Amino acid sequence: MNLQVNQHVMPKLNRRAFVIGTATAGAGLALGLDLPFGGPSVVRAADGAPEVNAWVVIRPDDTVVIRIARSEMGQGTLTGLAQLVAEELECDWSKVTTEYPTPGQSVARKRAWGDFSTGGSRGIRSSQDYVRKGGATARVMLIQAAANEWKVPASECKAANSVITHTPSGKTTTYGKVAEAAAKLEPPADVKLKDPKDWTIAGKGLKRLDTVDKTTGKMTYGIDVKLPGMLNAAIKDCPVFGGKVKSFDEAKIAGMKGVKKVVPVGDSAVAVVADTWWHAKTALDALPIVWDEGDNAKVSSETIAKWLAEGLDNAQPAYVGNQNGDAKAAIAGAAKKVEAVYSYPYQNHATMEPMNATVLYTPDKCEVWCGTQNGEAAFAAALEASGLPAEKVDVHKLMLGGGFGRRGMTDYVRQAVAIAKQMPGTPIKLLWSREEDMQHGKYHPITQCKLTGAFDADNNLVALHYRLSGQSILFSVRPEALQNGMDPAAFQGVAQSGEAAIGYSVPNLLVEHAMRNPHVPPGFWRGVNVNHNAIYLECFMDELALAAGQDPLEFRRKLMGKHPKHLAVLNAVAEKIGWGSPAPQGVYRGIAQVMGYGSYVAGAAEISVTDGSKIKVHRIVASTDPGYVVNPAQVERQIAGSFVYGLSALFYGGCTVKDGRIEQTNFDTYNSMRINEMPKVESVMVPSGGFWGGVGEPTIGVAAPAVLNAYFAATGKRIRSFPLRNQNISFA
Repeated sequence: MNLQVNQHVMPKLNRRAFVIGTATAGAGLALGLDLPFGGPSVVRAADGAPEVNAWVVIRPDDTVVIRIARSEMGQGTLTGLAQLVAEELECDWSKVTTEYPTPGQSVARKRAWGDFSTGGSRGIRSSQDYVRKGGATARVMLIQAAANEWKVPASECKAANSVITHTPSGKTTTYGKVAEAAAKLEPPADVKLKDPKDWTIAGKGLKRLDTVDKTTGKMTYGIDVKLPGMLNAAIKDCPVFGGKVKSFDEAKIAGMKGVKKVVPVGDSAVAVVADTWWHAKTALDALPIVWDEGDNAKVSSETIAKWLAEGLDNAQPAYVGNQNGDAKAAIAGAAKKVEAVYSYPYQNHATMEPMNATVLYTPDKCEVWCGTQNGEAAFAAALEASGLPAEKVDVHKLMLGGGFGRRGMTDYVRQAVAIAKQMPGTPIKLLWSREEDMQHGKYHPITQCKLTGAFDADNNLVALHYRLSGQSILFSVRPEALQNGMDPAAFQGVAQSGEAAIGYSVPNLLVEHAMRNPHVPPGFWRGVNVNHNAIYLECFMDELALAAGQDPLEFRRKLMGKHPKHLAVLNAVAEKIGWGSPAPQGVYRGIAQVMGYGSYVAGAAEISVTDGSKIKVHRIVASTDPGYVVNPAQVERQIAGSFVYGLSALFYGGCTVKDGRIEQTNFDTYNSMRINEMPKVESVMVPSGGFWGGVGEPTIGVAAPAVLNAYFAATGKRIRSFPLRNQNISFA
């Protein structure tokens, strides 16, 4: 076997070989894109191999290079997308390798590779259609090329495992031998995709394509980039969000070892450029900087909490995100009502690899090397920061050492370009310190929620009022996405419809959001608003079940008659955990369900509690219906990983604000769960087909409420504010 196969390679497309605006048949396959699926002029990769279309390059030795526009950050998207292309291409999986095209190349070719964004669990679900068509189109062209050579009808030929066979005569050839001819053909106007029940590569738990390089240390992350003559930069931004640099005294560090330059970055940051990063950081720590912290320096966690609590008052204005009946009137006239207030803190993404980017800037070219969840956003940031036109800018995407939503932002790219512009011709690698990374994140939004449920005389739930108070992510990062001022994403998990809809029918329902935006910037933190909404709703569902004197599972089932897919995953997880039979002695169970990112998920936990404050999570089960499963082994890993993220946040997370700044500056104050604390994870997949949901984020939402509900079952204590360390509750 070729030793180079099944590896991800850095893209080195030959720019001179680009054929801008070549044949673009297949236009509008998805998202209104103009996808170039080939044409008379052959576009070549750097090694001269022909590009059959934008997604598929085939070398003479039959190696298949599949282009991946989305980012890989440990979630397995790279392998899953390659499986989808390879499935339709009918190629030899053992000879598949992958590479990233650059956003600059994509823009030059009328966005040939579509959307580069990798967030919201969209990597596969939002591009599956057009990447599958890319593979199918290439297969048809390869078969046609072979048929032309044999002078036979293409209908008499079939492809399998990178071999084309003329069925009547038995003649065969390989993809590598006809790729050159195929690349010159006009692509078919339409191709038929396989029924998923016929998949042989997709749908299978194949090994990931990036594992070997990661385990051998060969994989290149942004932090690993080395260029000839490269210098290193360390940066300090004002520790108070919204603050500015008043002054700095570079003369005090001018003679320090390795220091090359001290530069302002925007109006709020200062960077030191040196021969090594350690010299840059040491000098930066010694640099006298005077900050203008502004009024935000007066803000604390206590002032934020007070402001959000005021938003829970019904007299305060709020946006209505989901409503039916008259919840307030039904509550006022109810036989019994239950009320609770929950709160959820800021959370840091805490990626293992801090933010970084390497930039080489000249007046004629700006190139960026970085890990990013959105190559096009990084490209746009580089364009703006460099001031150069699109054809003179590009971004080379590298493997991410953690994303979780943080690397969908571009602040670190802008900073790196701003520094490099002040030292043209010299490659500059900007690397944030851990402290800089922790104190200048884009945090999971802080919220509070007041929930009121009402029963009639027969203990039927007749009304639910769900009132959020807190931050809007879209207000901060995408204000154009607001709808008449309202943030629709704030209602993830409790929305009326869509990809994160509520799974219960209540005769009188009111879900509203009092938007209050403190100065600490929010961002898309893995799972986003589903995380806190699932805790609020699912823990309160247990509170309502208790008030009604009903089993938590049965109470939910009564409300889910019109939500069969929600109910199906709930039933699946209940069966797997053994809800109907007694738990082992001293073990208690909790259950939860939610919809997020187009998928239906449920979770159930088994825990024991020692001394009322030491929790041992023995077992946690998740069921998921994402419509289709491309790689079941990877979905299992995603579920396990999502539980690490969700439980770490529940037990250890939470960022606090003092004097306007984030107090947690490293892993000693912002911890993550360890292997010995990790429960046994079991996954139940119930893909029902007909839609494409995400898998990376949805199950995070059910981890915390399942454990919290089990904790109540064990102790009779209901915890409503987090993290648990603030309640002196820890892992056993």
